[in-house]
Amino acid sequence: MRRSISLLLALSVSLFSISTHSFAEDAGSAVTEASTTSSAVQAELNALQGAINTDVNRLKQVKGELKTIAEYRIKNKALLIRNQIKSLLEISPLDTAFLLPLIQEQLQYIQRIDTYLDNNIESLSQQLGSSNDDPILLEISIRELEKDEYYKQQLETLDWLAQVGQDVATAKTALTQLLLRRADTFESLVTYTQQQLQTAVTAATNAGKDVTSPQTSRVQALKDRLAKNSQSLNVQIDLLDTLGQDTSILKKTLFSISGDITQDVLSFDVASSLIEQWLDTAKVQSIDHGPTLVFKLFVFCLILFIASLAGKLTKKIVENTVNNSKLNFSKLLQDFFTSLSGKAVFTIGVLIALSQLGIELGPLLAGFGIAGVIIGFALQDTLSNFASGMMILIYRPYDVGDLINAAGVTGRVSHMSLVSTTIKTLDNQRLIIPNNKIWGDTINNITVEHQRRVDMTFGISYSDNIEHAEAILKSIVEAHPKVQPMPAPLIKLHLLGESSVDFIVRPWAKPEDYWDVYWDITREVKLRFDAEGISIPFPQRDVHIHQAVK
Repeated sequence: MRRSISLLLALSVSLFSISTHSFAEDAGSAVTEASTTSSAVQAELNALQGAINTDVNRLKQVKGELKTIAEYRIKNKALLIRNQIKSLLEISPLDTAFLLPLIQEQLQYIQRIDTYLDNNIESLSQQLGSSNDDPILLEISIRELEKDEYYKQQLETLDWLAQVGQDVATAKTALTQLLLRRADTFESLVTYTQQQLQTAVTAATNAGKDVTSPQTSRVQALKDRLAKNSQSLNVQIDLLDTLGQDTSILKKTLFSISGDITQDVLSFDVASSLIEQWLDTAKVQSIDHGPTLVFKLFVFCLILFIASLAGKLTKKIVENTVNNSKLNFSKLLQDFFTSLSGKAVFTIGVLIALSQLGIELGPLLAGFGIAGVIIGFALQDTLSNFASGMMILIYRPYDVGDLINAAGVTGRVSHMSLVSTTIKTLDNQRLIIPNNKIWGDTINNITVEHQRRVDMTFGISYSDNIEHAEAILKSIVEAHPKVQPMPAPLIKLHLLGESSVDFIVRPWAKPEDYWDVYWDITREVKLRFDAEGISIPFPQRDVHIHQAVK
C-alpha cells in the first residue's frame, strides 16, 4: 500500500504541474487566440485536478477500503484527462498552442512514473534471497506489466506530439531500442519460467498422493509468473509491430509457450519458422527414439491382435458352456456371460499393451474411476435401465420368445439386453421398451406355462332345452383336436340373464393354440345351434306408445 501511495503522489505532482504551468500561463493565451471552448476544457481539467488533489490529501487520513476507493478515483480521473486530450486532438483546426504543453507534461509524467516503477522494482529485487522468493518475483512481474502499460501511453503520446507538428523521430528510436531490450529479456524470461514450470509439474506428478503443499504452491506461482511475463512479451510484440520492427521470432516463442493460435501465428514468417522447428524436433526424435518407438508400436499391435483372438476364443468357449449347462440359463443371461467374458479378456489385453508404451496404468485407472462417477451422474436414466436389466437377468420373469404383456404392450420378446427389451407385437410392430418401464410395471408372461384356459360364454333362449344345449357344447369341445384332455373341460350353466341362459365353456389348450381353439369353437357352436334349432338370443326392447284420450 505504501508503494501505491507513492505512485499516486507522483501522479498528483505531475497533474499539479499541469495545473500550475499549463493552465495558468498557456490557458490565457488559448482563450484569447482560440475560443471559449478552450476555456471550458481548461476549467474541466482544473476540476479533475482538484478532485485528484483532494483524494491524494485524503489518502493520508483514510485506511482500508476507503483508501482503495480513493486510489480508484485518482486513477479514473487521470484517465479522464488523457481522454480529454484525445478529444481535443480530434477537433479541427488543432489548437497547437493549447495542446502542446498538455502533451509534453503527459510525456514527462510517464517518464517520472517509469522512473518510480524502476526504483520500486529495484527495491523488490533487493529483497530476493529468502527461502521463498515466489511472491516477490510475482510482484516484480506485476510491476513490469504496469511499466508496459505506460510504454503504450508513451508511444501514444509521441504520436500526439507528431500530430501537433513536433519531431519525434529521435524519441521513437530511443523507445524502439528500449522495447527491443525488454523483448529480449522477456523472451528469455518466459522460456526459463516455462522450463521451471515443467520441472515443478513433473516433480508434483511423480509425488502422486504424497505431493506436498509447497510443491503445489510452487506450480501455481510459476503459472502466475509465466502468465504475467507472457502478457509483457505480448505487449512488447504489439508495440514493436506498431514501430515497424520484425517480431516473427518473438511471436514464435510466445506461441510455443502459450499455444494460442492468433493471426500473427498465421503469418508466413512465423508459420514457416514454427514448422521448421517442429520438423527439426521430429527429425531428432525419430533418429534418437525411432527404432525403440517402432518396436514398442509393433509389440502394442501384436498384443492387441493376440488379445482380440483370445477374446473371441473365450467368448466361444463360454457360449458353448452356458448353452450346454444344466443350470438352464436364460437367453439374456447366456448373452451377458458370453459378451462379458470376451470384452473382459480384450480389456486386459489393451491395458497390457498400453503398459508396453510406457503409460502408467495406476493414474489411468484412477482417471477411469473419476470419469465413471461423472458419467454415472450424467446417465442416471440409462443406469436405471441397466439396473432393471440386471434384476430381469437375475429373476428371469421372461425370456426371448415369450409372449408377454408389460408396460401396456402385448407381444413376443424378440431381443433382450441390459438396457432395453425389443417386443414384436401381434400385428408385427417392433417396439423397443426401456427395462426400467418393464420392471416397474406388472409383467404378464402369457407363454411361460404349458397350458392356458380358454374362457368363453354362450347364451340360449329360455325356451330352449338346457340338457340338449349342454350336450351339444360338450360334444363340440371334445371333438376339437387342440383341446387338452387334462385338465378336463368345464361346461356349466352360469347365469340366468335378462334375455338368455348363459353357459360357460372353459377348455384347456397350449398357449400357441389359444386363438385357434377360441375361434374354432365359437364358429362351431353357431353352426350346431342353428342346425339343432337352438336360438341364440340377443337383447331387445319393446316400446309401447300410449295416446291419451281427450
